[in-house]
Amino acid sequence: MGTERAAVTVIGLGQMGSALAATLVERGHPTTVWNRSADKARPLVDRGARQAATPEEAVAASPLIIVCVLDHDALHATLDPVADSLAGKSLVNLTSGSPEQAREAAEWARSHAADYLDGAIMTTPPGVGSPEMMFLYSGSRTVLDAHRPALEALGDPLHLGAEPGLASLYDAALLGLMWSTMTGWLHGTALVGVERIEATAFTPVAVRWLSAVTGFMTTYAAQVDAGHYPGDDATVDVQIATIDHLIHAAAARGLDNALPELLKATMERTRDAGHGSSSYASVIEVLRKGEGERAGAA
Repeated sequence: MGTERAAVTVIGLGQMGSALAATLVERGHPTTVWNRSADKARPLVDRGARQAATPEEAVAASPLIIVCVLDHDALHATLDPVADSLAGKSLVNLTSGSPEQAREAAEWARSHAADYLDGAIMTTPPGVGSPEMMFLYSGSRTVLDAHRPALEALGDPLHLGAEPGLASLYDAALLGLMWSTMTGWLHGTALVGVERIEATAFTPVAVRWLSAVTGFMTTYAAQVDAGHYPGDDATVDVQIATIDHLIHAAAARGLDNALPELLKATMERTRDAGHGSSSYASVIEVLRKGEGERAGAA
């Protein structure tokens, strides 16, 4: 006899919400679903989910309510009318939004006696259910501990802290890292592609190189925390000279050079701020420009 799985409600059945619900059904959790357009529930009902007729019925069905809708306006449009029924429930909000919206949602949930956990899904819908994929959470640790089997079914749950905005903040930062990395990879792929080198030939070398880059990041993280950037591996001045080779090679092959030109300009600003002989980690000093003023105005 298997262990009885806890009941879960999923509100919002777009591509991601449907993937969440399908995974929970597959893992044996009694799963209730609700969506504004009821027809989106049909494939899930066919697989064993129960369709609620109203949001109130959906909330009443389970101790754990997972919401994954378009935005925070949609979240409130759905849950505000039934907010009083959230008392005593665990509410996990996987709707994308800003850290500020997460804090507001946490306060709203608290005012209705719900235990709130904000989350960010660090995968696309096909990755839901893989233990390799991160689900970032912030807010109530109690929710995660109480409902760990259900949340672990979706992916690897990482609790970042009690402050509800942390998951959204990490999400934004990590997406920025992804776009920068993928655009750099595509620029490099375009560069070698001019010489008829296929992306599938270049990419294994690029992936191996990224493993070295993660080593640089780990080394530089301690420098960033210390505010001290010893240039004992490669200085900003050396990087400026080196990036010229990329810019010239790409220009000669007719590529768009906006990204490397931006990177060079940022390095030059770092040099002009007195960090030419520092490590590349010192670029953060330029990126932080105005941080104090913004924080003071917040």
